[in-house]
Amino acid sequence: MHQATRKAKSKAQPGAQSLAMIGAGKMGGILLQAFARRHDTPRLELSATVQHAERAQSLGQRLKLPASTDNRMAARGANIIFLCVKPQQVDQVLAEIKPEVGPAKLVVSIVASVPTSYIEQRLEADVPVVRAMPNTPAVVGCGMTAICKGRFATEQHMELARQLFDSVGRTAVVDEKQMDAITGLSASGPAYIYIIIESLAEAGVKVGLSRELATELAAQTVLGAAQTVLKTGSHPALLKDAVTTPAGCTIDGILELEEGKLRVTLIKAVVKATQRARELLLSR
Repeated sequence: MHQATRKAKSKAQPGAQSLAMIGAGKMGGILLQAFARRHDTPRLELSATVQHAERAQSLGQRLKLPASTDNRMAARGANIIFLCVKPQQVDQVLAEIKPEVGPAKLVVSIVASVPTSYIEQRLEADVPVVRAMPNTPAVVGCGMTAICKGRFATEQHMELARQLFDSVGRTAVVDEKQMDAITGLSASGPAYIYIIIESLAEAGVKVGLSRELATELAAQTVLGAAQTVLKTGSHPALLKDAVTTPAGCTIDGILELEEGKLRVTLIKAVVKATQRARELLLSR
């Protein structure tokens, strides 16, 4: 099952939802900041937890929301609970919040490699769980998130989760069996693209451009190419051919990329990251 992605156009639901971000670290912190400043999500009363009291105080002051180290208290006061901890911490956190979670609350988990069934079993209740895999460009509203539903989640729960993630980019509804592959592709993918942008910028410097101009040219070129794929729906190979004129400059560059095995290397990177995502569950 795969439903086409869409950008945020959903209307906010009437009434405020209370959302607790359990583990506002890197990805949780990005989502928290994004939700705090967006206006097209369901109206949210936000709170967060982190591991250290000093960071909780700093986070709360900066975003003007309740922040603490008490996961159970945060879960008690929320009807949407975002689980954003590391895989090796999930058992402890689930044990902490278990007394405060029941069928009336929604758990949204972005914990890599942990299936919805695992969370449901640890909470020992008919708790609706939605599993999500976002990526870091959500910080600028250009994220890509895949979501799937657990046993007790309804279409209404999925729509609520989708509204939240639509507000920070695009969202796709998928089968849970695809989530590890999505981790290897879109969750890890920004790091691969940053390396490509950095390399293109270095090349620009090599051929005489300033670093600032080369970086802008590289980044905007990647952005433009990505937008062309998304907005036209054309296959990337066809778009590549449209740039490549006979005996022109581009084909010489492409030959260098093929000789350097860029295509194969990127494929192997996604495969390797996917394998690692599958291993995380076994290694916990």
